[in-house]
Amino acid sequence: MLRRRMGYADPSSGKDILGNRSLCFIFICAFGLVTLLQQILYGKNYIKSAQQFSRLKGDETGNWTGPVNFSDDGSLKPARNGRKRYLENYDGSYEYNSTACRELRQEIMDVKVLTIDISRKIHGHGYPSSFHKSLCLSARVKTSELFERWRNLQVCRWEQNKEETSNFKMSLSRCCNAPSFLFTTKRNTPAGTKLRYEVDTSGILPITTEVFKMFPDDMPYSKSQYKKCAVIGNGGIIKNTKCGKEIDSADFVFRCNIPPINEKYSADVGTKTDLVTINPSIITERFQKLEKWRRPFYEVLQNYENSSVVLPAFYNTRNTDVSFRVKYMLDDFDSQRGVFFFHPQYLLNVQRFWAVQGVRAKRVSSGLMLVTAALEMCEEVHLYGFWAFPMNPSGIFITHHYYDNVKPRPGFHAMPHEIFNFIHMHTRGIINVHTGQCT
Repeated sequence: MLRRRMGYADPSSGKDILGNRSLCFIFICAFGLVTLLQQILYGKNYIKSAQQFSRLKGDETGNWTGPVNFSDDGSLKPARNGRKRYLENYDGSYEYNSTACRELRQEIMDVKVLTIDISRKIHGHGYPSSFHKSLCLSARVKTSELFERWRNLQVCRWEQNKEETSNFKMSLSRCCNAPSFLFTTKRNTPAGTKLRYEVDTSGILPITTEVFKMFPDDMPYSKSQYKKCAVIGNGGIIKNTKCGKEIDSADFVFRCNIPPINEKYSADVGTKTDLVTINPSIITERFQKLEKWRRPFYEVLQNYENSSVVLPAFYNTRNTDVSFRVKYMLDDFDSQRGVFFFHPQYLLNVQRFWAVQGVRAKRVSSGLMLVTAALEMCEEVHLYGFWAFPMNPSGIFITHHYYDNVKPRPGFHAMPHEIFNFIHMHTRGIINVHTGQCT
């Protein structure tokens, strides 16, 4: 029996009928066939993607060190679900008209309606519910996604679009005409006429001889008078940017509501000031309406050297006396500083203009007033310190102002909508919005 078992031979041994070797051979052949078909069917797209990636790495756009996503047709697509295409550290800037930058700009323009993502995470950081209620308008794109698109766009060099800018300036000229009506002047408001207030429409101010003498003969600025202008907002977004030198290099610098520009802040915000707004509420709250000591206010203005000041004296009847006291005080100190008053009809027209653009609020901000004027007065407009969210584009929480964290009165301005318009205008090449560090 033992010999029989040892002598037994399997007739199929050595043939490997559909055994491991055969299956392996079939798998290798199938894989090779699929690979060949892919090369035949999609090879063109692979080559196109490789060429685009090569351009991203090469001379056209600078050095790109992160992941890039391509669609089936070889075009660049946003990196979503955490696959960020924006890089904190990159060497060089992408050319304005490169394929990548055109698509990045289109991503911004595709966002038609502002949406604020009111998440538990944001509420958990102690921001009041009124803040979020004023921002939650309609669900289109989450704030985090808008921030990502804006971050992605930062790798692209900004260039002014002459056609877009010219068309926008023409729209402003037709509606507002800052070179003629930004300030109340002897030319546009003759003596003996009656001036209607911006808000208190039932209130009328007779232009007496005494009032008339406070007005300049004509507008001190003309259309496109300055090459490059900088409008400085007071947002915490400007902290630690080191933009001071860049700001001071502008031909004309606008500032809002006499913010601090001393040595503590000058590296970020600069010191040059050609025109600064003063909200009468500042005079009322900080300087007791100038009814007592006036020197503290005068010394604050000394920080702005010979810059002119502008006040909304004719917004309502309460603003008038306080604004006039600023003029009286500077005359008493023999100051050569220009003191101007916004023309109420100009501000009303600006309010209507931006309402059509989606900025519907009780009143546009001082910053938006200045940006609107700068667009007519300057060939090229740059914005610094403008942001309306409790975190920067990288998601890091920031203070409301660069010098404090005092929140604005809720429901008075529509700051997020103003910034949303600025982002679109940046994308269209009309203004340059700076939200990162300056080099």
